[in-house]
Amino acid sequence: MQERRNNNRKNLAVYSRVYDRDTGIVLGYLSDLTQKGAMIISDSPIAENIIFKLRFDLPDPALFSTDHLNMDAHVAWCNPDLDPAFYNIGLGFESVSIAESRIIEEMIVAYEFRRNLPDYPSK
Repeated sequence: MQERRNNNRKNLAVYSRVYDRDTGIVLGYLSDLTQKGAMIISDSPIAENIIFKLRFDLPDPALFSTDHLNMDAHVAWCNPDLDPAFYNIGLGFESVSIAESRIIEEMIVAYEFRRNLPDYPSK
């Protein structure tokens, strides 16, 4: 079943590290972001439907009044990148608080790429 995206993706100009909070392992780097989810670029594939407790490093703590954002997310899809050494991994946020939503919107506005690219495949 093909899932259609309801929010346009915003590609970020700054790549923030994304960690698994349980293990401290870097899962990948934030590539784009919406209020409902994100895409990371990783050097390892991740199975779909796994739920992670994530920590996103924020690139400018002074701008966001914190240096990280903790979110729970499930892996919606995992596809090979154009570069065969990497994978694009779609994450769906489990829930987003008002405070988290504000930080996400601030990140989108502050670090959005100003270019037109085709959407990543949903699967």
